[in-house]
Amino acid sequence: AIQIGWLLFAAAGRRRVLPPATLVIATIPTISKVGDNWDACRSTLEGHSGRVNAVAFSPDGQLVASASSDGTVRLWETATGSCHSTLEGHSGWVNAVAFSPDGQLVASASSDGTLRLWETATGSCHSTLEGHSGWVNAVAFSPDGQLVASASSNRTVQLWETATGSCHSTLEGHSGSVDAVAFSLDGQYLQTNRGHIPLSLPPPSISFQDKELPALFIKDQWVALRQQLLWLPPEYRPTCTAVHRDVICLGHSSGSITFVKIYLESISL
Repeated sequence: AIQIGWLLFAAAGRRRVLPPATLVIATIPTISKVGDNWDACRSTLEGHSGRVNAVAFSPDGQLVASASSDGTVRLWETATGSCHSTLEGHSGWVNAVAFSPDGQLVASASSDGTLRLWETATGSCHSTLEGHSGWVNAVAFSPDGQLVASASSNRTVQLWETATGSCHSTLEGHSGSVDAVAFSLDGQYLQTNRGHIPLSLPPPSISFQDKELPALFIKDQWVALRQQLLWLPPEYRPTCTAVHRDVICLGHSSGSITFVKIYLESISL
C-alpha cells in the first residue's frame, strides 16, 4: 500500500486533519459545524503501481475509471472504494480514459499508440483501435456514443466507429501534438487544444440536453464551490480530477486515488 499523507479541511478559520491512507473516502457533512460534526471513512486498497494520469466517472456516478502509467485501467466502485476490475492489455502508459454515454463501454488511450474499448460489466476488451503513429493523449465519445475521437502526438485526430472499431476518418493539419479532445453537445464539432474542428456528420437522431455542470471544481490547491472550501496539502494535490455531483475524485502521482464527498445541501454560503 502507498501512503498519500494528510487530508486537511479548512473553513471559517477551522482546520481538521485525517490520518494518511492509500484511498480515503472523506465525508464532509457541513461547513458551519465542521468542528463538531466530522465524519470520515478511510479504506486502504491495493491499487496502481504508477502515476494516475486520468480519472472519469461513469454517467451514473457509480464507477470511476482510472488510467495509470503502470499500463492498466482500473474501475472502482464509488460507494465502497473497492476495485471492480483491472483492465490489462496496453503495452505503454495509459494517458486518458472515458465512459460511453450509456456507461457500457470504457475507452482508454495509451502511449503504445492504440485505443482500447472495454466492456464495463465484464472488463473484457471489446476492440483495439490501431492507426496512430504516436502517443494517444486523449479520448472522447460522441454524445450518441456511436463515435470515439482520439487525439495524438502525431498531430492528428481520428474518429472511430464504436460498434465496429473501424476508422471513420483522420483529421490532419494540426501544428503540433493534439493533447485534448471533446465533442460538442450536438456532436457537430470537436474541440481540441489546437482549435475547433467542424465535423461533416449527419444531424443527430436524438436531442441532447445541456449537461449539468458540476458545482464543485478544483482550482490551484483548493476544492471550491463559489468560494474556497477544502485546502489540499501538497501531497494531496492531484495529477487529474473528475467531479460527479457532490463527489470529487483525485488521482495522484503515487498511484493512489482519493474520493471526497461533500454534502452540498448542508453548506451555507
